[in-house]
Amino acid sequence: ILAAMKFENSDLTKEVATAAKDFAKQHILPHVMEWDEKQFLPIDTLRALGQLGMMGVLVPTQYGGAGLSYAEYKVVIEEIAAVCGSVGLSVAAHNSLCTGHILMAGNEAQKTKWLPALASAEQIGAWGLTEANTGSDAGNMGCTAVRKGDQWVINGTKNWITHGISAGIAVVLCRTGEPRTS
Repeated sequence: ILAAMKFENSDLTKEVATAAKDFAKQHILPHVMEWDEKQFLPIDTLRALGQLGMMGVLVPTQYGGAGLSYAEYKVVIEEIAAVCGSVGLSVAAHNSLCTGHILMAGNEAQKTKWLPALASAEQIGAWGLTEANTGSDAGNMGCTAVRKGDQWVINGTKNWITHGISAGIAVVLCRTGEPRTS
């Protein structure tokens, strides 16, 4: 039955795709080789994407985001990644990992404090899961968080953090219980 279904983009989705495609051709394509050779993350370009709503695609407007759907998010990533996979991945990581986790699991105070800066790309978001000895096995990670009064104390090390060098806001995954046994 799914093979017979035909999905068509709405006019809004088509407009967002065109905007992302045009932006990528004008502001990313001329620099792709230079950025790649220098291993350079174009923060100013990410901020310009933020001004277009593409760094907070799914973030509700009440938190400064575009308040769009996954259909629009998908075309933003597709069009940017078609020109530069690295920038496309950075946009996806920012939207899904750091921003997405705060949107999904943050309390109201956290959403109000962090989402506007992330949606505008005033701050780039990092996401810390991976560890040298456990990779991305969250159930067995060594980094722990222990509640001390109204604070959490984190103890451990992370490696290969998406946007770790460039971010101003980070979501760090920590284990709060015993390691998983398997």
